[in-house]
Amino acid sequence: MAQRNIVKIDEEKCTGCGLCAKACAEAAIEIVDGKARLISEIYCDGLGACIGDCPEDAITIEKREAAEFDEEATKRHMAALKDSAPQAAFACPGLAAQDLRKEKGRPPDNEPAEVLSQLGQWPVQLKLVSPAAPYFADADLLLVADCVPFAMGDFHQKFLKDHSVAVGCPKLDDPQFYVEKLVAILKANKLNSLTVVHMEVPCCSGLTGIAREAIARSGVQVPFEDVTISLQGQVSHTETVGVQVTG
Repeated sequence: MAQRNIVKIDEEKCTGCGLCAKACAEAAIEIVDGKARLISEIYCDGLGACIGDCPEDAITIEKREAAEFDEEATKRHMAALKDSAPQAAFACPGLAAQDLRKEKGRPPDNEPAEVLSQLGQWPVQLKLVSPAAPYFADADLLLVADCVPFAMGDFHQKFLKDHSVAVGCPKLDDPQFYVEKLVAILKANKLNSLTVVHMEVPCCSGLTGIAREAIARSGVQVPFEDVTISLQGQVSHTETVGVQVTG
């Protein structure tokens, strides 16, 4: 083995969005257990085409001892992928960021009124959104427990309209990862406001604690409102929250 340039992936930063895997022309990167991984040194040419596609800056190029890039083996590897399960080396294209903001048209008068979606972005999951996404700039941000839209029949009109959104579950996911992602969003964007919307069950209120910690650590003051939703889908409590920043 000789010293050469090769991809290095920071698994702590990686969210498993799969954009790097799609960008890698040699299919040297795959998403394994929710993280991007270099599956073999011999498939990586070290040119770093995948770097610019990572929204979390989780990919760098380092110089170290590594097996030489094998062009013939790479061709065989890519041919095998093409013949195997569809898109085996690539992430779901549904994870690609999309800006859905557009004019909401009115239906003709002779047709029944359609309830229009107020979603203005994609993706929405806090694990997957990029802090640098344009829809967070100067935004009113909703941090929403993922059960809320199922409980509230009028969630789109009452809360989602004219807001950016990040969705998560404080019970099933890693709260500290959420804190760090929210800190990054707060630091990278001048948010107009942050509203946390969660269910009344005790575990769901952990989302409020995540927001409190993120604001305190970010050093960014932002108007912060906490909204509790009943199991019947009604707003049961709204509170303006003050947080002393430490950053």
